[in-house]
Amino acid sequence: MVLAVPPLVMLVLQVLSWQLVGVIEGSDDPMSPTMTPLKSLGINLSIGASGVVAILLLARTARVPWRSLISSPRPFDARRLGTYLVAAALLVGAGIGVTALVARDSTPWVGFGVSGTTIALLIVTVLTTPLQSAGEELWWRSAVLPAAASWVRAVRPALAVGLVVSSLGFATLHGSSDPWLFGYFAFIGLCTGLMAIISRGIEAPVAFHAANNVLFGIVNTVLADGKPYAIDRSTDSGDASLLILAAVNIAMVALVWLRERHARTTS
Repeated sequence: MVLAVPPLVMLVLQVLSWQLVGVIEGSDDPMSPTMTPLKSLGINLSIGASGVVAILLLARTARVPWRSLISSPRPFDARRLGTYLVAAALLVGAGIGVTALVARDSTPWVGFGVSGTTIALLIVTVLTTPLQSAGEELWWRSAVLPAAASWVRAVRPALAVGLVVSSLGFATLHGSSDPWLFGYFAFIGLCTGLMAIISRGIEAPVAFHAANNVLFGIVNTVLADGKPYAIDRSTDSGDASLLILAAVNIAMVALVWLRERHARTTS
């Protein structure tokens, strides 16, 4: 149920929202990959809603409190979220900077420009992309990971199964036919899953996912020369420059491990 229902919810909501946006904007192709402000809003809200559906569905079918799927055995910690958000923003910002220096040709950036579309996209990105990021983490790390792990009795093999299933599912849902991009999305899923397991909560993966998506959304928007940017996940759209961003993921996992180890030692 957790593997089947949320993707269907997301698909229905996105198709309906994009068709509505097509009517409002007068678009001949409402399903194109060009990200207008309203299409971006539809994507973010549909994914956020799907994450809520996933967590509530698992809580109901497993008969456990939904809060225990967000963090356990400890309660949700807003301070932890804030700390990891600052650290993630610094790491992702560094990754963007290195990418700009050594692999600019691998990015979709065409040049700085500000228009009404740019401002609207920035507002949508800052206000709703965190909801999209939190929705994906609730969906794949708080719901799918433990659901898949429950298929195996022994703890370590169960965690391995949960990580593999949630990571591959996360990558598959991003719809890329490029092996570099698919591998990178799977690696993100693996790393955020490890963050959740190490910290026993969703704060670290949500913080990293939100910082990553918001910062890249801002950069992609302001460097699109005042026009809507397009998301290209077709074959040959990725390359080895993604290893820079993979290193950022590894650094965040290491930071979470060190921080949680220190917290357990001092407590």
